[in-house]
Parts: sequence; C-alpha cells; structure tokens
Amino acid sequence: MKKNLFLLGLLVCSMNMMAQTEKADKPESWYFKLGGSYFNQTASTEFPEVGGQAPNRDIYSGTLTNNKLVSRESITGSFGQGFRSGITAGYRFSTRLGVEMSANYYISNSKTMAQTVDRLYGYDAANNVATYISFNAEGQIKAFDLAPSIVMFLGEAHGFEPYTKVGVIVPIHGTLDIKTDRELLSYSGTTQVAKNNIYSKDVVKPNPTIGFMAALGTSYKLGKHISAFAELEYRNFTVHGKSKETTEYTVNGVDALATRNTSQRYTNYHKKLDANSNNALFNPNTATTTDLTDTTRPNDKMDELSSYVGISGLGLTLGIKYSL
Repeated sequence: MKKNLFLLGLLVCSMNMMAQTEKADKPESWYFKLGGSYFNQTASTEFPEVGGQAPNRDIYSGTLTNNKLVSRESITGSFGQGFRSGITAGYRFSTRLGVEMSANYYISNSKTMAQTVDRLYGYDAANNVATYISFNAEGQIKAFDLAPSIVMFLGEAHGFEPYTKVGVIVPIHGTLDIKTDRELLSYSGTTQVAKNNIYSKDVVKPNPTIGFMAALGTSYKLGKHISAFAELEYRNFTVHGKSKETTEYTVNGVDALATRNTSQRYTNYHKKLDANSNNALFNPNTATTTDLTDTTRPNDKMDELSSYVGISGLGLTLGIKYSL
C-alpha cells in the first residue's frame, strides 16, 4: 500500500513538473505573417483554343497562289509562374501543432497562347487584293485566394524553427485576361494597299475549384516578437472557364466595341455542345425566326466547350512574422 502511494505521489509530481515545463516552453499562441513569393511553373500542358485558334505557333510563307504552312510548333505552358503577396494569421495549439489561414493575391507572368504569322486571310477577286493576317494572343491570370493549412513545428534550435504545412487553396475571385493583337495587311500584287491593327481583350471567369499546397519553411528570431521566415511551397490546381466577355475591341486605335454583337462579345462555356447550342460549328441551324440566314443567334451569348488551364508551381516565400 505504501509502495502504491509512493508511486502515485511520484507520478503526480512528475506530471506537475512536465506541465510546468511545457507551460514554460510553450510558444506564443497567435502570430501574423506578411510575405512575398515568386513561383516557377512545374508542369506544362497544352493551352486551350483562343477565339477558335489552336494553341500553335504557325508560320506561313508565300503569296496568294502559294501561301502555305511552313512550320508549326505546339504551345504549352502553365500559369503557375508569377508573383504572389499575402498575409497570414496563425494559431499554435501546442509547441508542435498549429493552423494558419492565408489571404493571397497572385498575378502570373504573361504567356503566349496562340500565334500565327502571314496566313492568307481573304481575297477580293474584284480588286485583286489579298489580305494576310498575323496575330499573337497573350494570357495572364490574376486571382485572390484563401489557403487554410495545418502546421507542424519541428523544434527550435539556435533561433531557427523549421516547420512543415499542408493545406488547400480556395480561389475566391480571379480572371484569365487574354489580349490579342491582330495585323491585317492587304496587297494588290506586291503593293501594300491597306493595313489594319485590331486589338481585343477577353476576360474569362472560372468555375469554382480547389487546389492543394504543401510547404517546408523555417523562421529565425530577430527579436522577442519579430522573426524572419522563408518557405519553399508547392501548389497544384486547375481551373476551367465559366464565361467570357470581350471588354476591349479597337480597330487602328479607335474603340469599336459597339460594333460587336452579343454572340461576338459574350460566351458561355459548357461540357457539351448539341443541337440547342448557339454555335455554328456544332449546330448550323440555330438561326432566329426573324433572321433565318444567320447560322448563330447574334443576340444570344455564344456557346463553346469549356477548357482547362493549369496553375501549378514551386515557389519561394520570404517575409516577416510577428508573434503576440
């Protein structure tokens, strides 16, 4: 009996000492981080079509009677390369476990999505005028996201405290801006008779999606409440289009957006196109009752197949951490 009481007392003393030690060693509960990141893309996929143009770099050569494709290169890439800035709130449950919530703004590098050089565009037989087109379409993603994560702290030594975290990425707002420059050159024989520059900006809005992230980082104490931190982060998610709107359209620098009808300015994306779709390629009989010669309904939004773009990247984040 005495032996049991002695062991019980020893256990109570040990638990009390452990509790005091953990309390003394327990770090701050709340902290905040401010940082900036640069990401490199980690996976390249084929870009979707842009205005009906395949994601290729096509070079044409020759005149009216011999205009032919001389080279074609598939354009691949990812919008995972770019800059990000963000603010993070974190809470530590113990010396080892915590949670974070980050709010970030990301802007990708511009990426060429389609390009064509000197393709025969049209021929006016009455005036013997041939028109050639060259165009370049550049895409860029801008997005706000929230990123909740679980953090595991690995212990502090010499001011450094390494940690790992895993979580999800939830975009709350974002767009894919596609800017296209078109140059149309018209020739009568070998004499240039006209030149037109057409610029358009299309804004693609995405469907809701969710992504994955994982990071390995460390902090270094600069003072009682201030630390510097660095993180190596991998993230991976894809988005697919919900709708598209042409927000800018100019001809030779003059605003011509008003000349575009509804089907030319607005697009809805779908997983499938059928006889009810407002798309001349999949349904050539979508004319309205008032205009039976039209192959699409000009006063309705265009229907197109939905496409995907990737935003996968590996990035380095540097910043400052403030602990309460």
